[in-house]
Amino acid sequence: MKNRVDAVTVEIVGNLLLSIAEEMGIAIIKSAYSTNIKERRDISTAVFDPEGNMVAQAEHVPMHLGSLLSIIKEVYKKYPKEMIKPGDMFIGNDPYNGGGTHLPDITIVAPVFVKEEIIGWVANLAHHSDVGGKVPGSTSGDAISIFQEGLKIPISRVCQNDRPIEEIINFVLANSRIPEERYGDLNAQIASNRVGSRRLLETYEIYGDLLVDSMYELQDYAERRLRAGISKLKDGVYEFTDYMDDAGVASPDPLQISVKINIHGDTMDLDFTGTSKQVEGPINVTYNGLLATVFYSLKALIDPEIPSNAGIYRVFNIIVETGLIINAQNPAPVGARIDTCMRVADVIFGAMAPVVPERAIAGCNSSCTTAVFSGSDPQNNNDFYVYLETIAGGSGASKYSDGLNGVQVHLTNTSNLPIEALEMEFPLVVVREYSFIEDSGGAGEFRGGQGISRKFEARFDNVSFTGLGDRQKFAPWGLNGGGDGSGGIYYLERKEGKVERLPSKCSDIILNAGDVVTIKTPGAGGYGDSQKRNPHSVLLDVIENKVSINKAQELYGVKIKHIGNEYQLEK
Repeated sequence: MKNRVDAVTVEIVGNLLLSIAEEMGIAIIKSAYSTNIKERRDISTAVFDPEGNMVAQAEHVPMHLGSLLSIIKEVYKKYPKEMIKPGDMFIGNDPYNGGGTHLPDITIVAPVFVKEEIIGWVANLAHHSDVGGKVPGSTSGDAISIFQEGLKIPISRVCQNDRPIEEIINFVLANSRIPEERYGDLNAQIASNRVGSRRLLETYEIYGDLLVDSMYELQDYAERRLRAGISKLKDGVYEFTDYMDDAGVASPDPLQISVKINIHGDTMDLDFTGTSKQVEGPINVTYNGLLATVFYSLKALIDPEIPSNAGIYRVFNIIVETGLIINAQNPAPVGARIDTCMRVADVIFGAMAPVVPERAIAGCNSSCTTAVFSGSDPQNNNDFYVYLETIAGGSGASKYSDGLNGVQVHLTNTSNLPIEALEMEFPLVVVREYSFIEDSGGAGEFRGGQGISRKFEARFDNVSFTGLGDRQKFAPWGLNGGGDGSGGIYYLERKEGKVERLPSKCSDIILNAGDVVTIKTPGAGGYGDSQKRNPHSVLLDVIENKVSINKAQELYGVKIKHIGNEYQLEK
């Protein structure tokens, strides 16, 4: 019956569904307890058709698509349709059983009924700052098994008759170091689904069964549009390889990620043969995470305006053997899977650069550079805190413009946590520096984006620090002759003056009052011949502390003199 629906109705309904997902996201952000959600907005929301295929995803965090892909179909495997009733909601986070891509991401989904029929589903995901495991924050740089990364929640009914099932909620709370925060965030997720359910019912009251027909047509439209975009590309095979620094303590060797993209007609095959095997370290990725990364990359490179729905998956084929770092098998740890997905995006962008030069960008910071500080406040009843931050870096330059400075890229889109909010809510540390890093963007006709330097000083003894990063050995690459961006780094300076470089994956480093952790995030690659950069642009870069005077001459051939408070081009 889906042919009954006309194109105008599909467009209107598609925008309505997207607005529902966006309102659900606002509901979580406005009602959550943790700063990771209410300030950093580490959440995603979506609407699904009755069979569990995504039809609208709000523009929050692309990585979370992997957590939403199959959870409703997993619900159906465990709970047949006749067992699902109005007022039910379901929860899960197990990456190996359809619940997510790593354990801190908890997904809650709700069916929407009209009489006895499910007309769709609403879903949301929130990254919880602690779900147990080996270290606070639930991602350990030296984890060798997912069982060290926190509580695994199998697909379970979490609400019945529109009321939370306290036994399930309490089970989650009992496995977190900060249960009050979990309670507030879980209730925010439940409230978000209630908002989405109401709005979807209101839409059904207007359109009736045309709503469901439009859901199916939206997926067909996304498929047709992506196929049309691919068909305009030159047929051929395009390859690229990049590397992860390491997998942590257990596997220090560089890890290869390769892709061979075969474009033929209106489809493409992505072959990841040659990629390294899964490792004893937290950077493994499940198949859903790989799917989400390919989804994002092709949408960004071919047609960013394509609606984000399940129709996109019909267009491409993925060739990847089981047991690789990007198609890991249980119980491989996956806590830091985001960095690996970033590298997958980079290799797809690198391979596609000759085909879509107008959209491809140089290598990005592509590391969700993470800092987790935890401990008790001796000045306030020894209350326990877990502060999680992912610090942005540079974005790659393009054929037309410089890269952006200090932004999240590719698969993540979380916001900065303002220093004022950080120091008000987390008394463990104070921020001593927050700045862009001079000369961190790769040289080119268009310069790569800058990385960030951030210094944290411990206020008390026995503060734990866990760092998870990458792009510290293999720098972000330039395109079309552009230079590489700088790599990242973690430093620890003890109060007495001793300085040491920390590994890119480090866990539970104990700080005492006065110790300082410095985090420098990667910059990004430049685009084109640096000698072609406009000298006035180089001068402005120097004035704005993006490029030093020495590098202006060394990399760009531009001589600049500094007289008093002024900078001038030398003639």
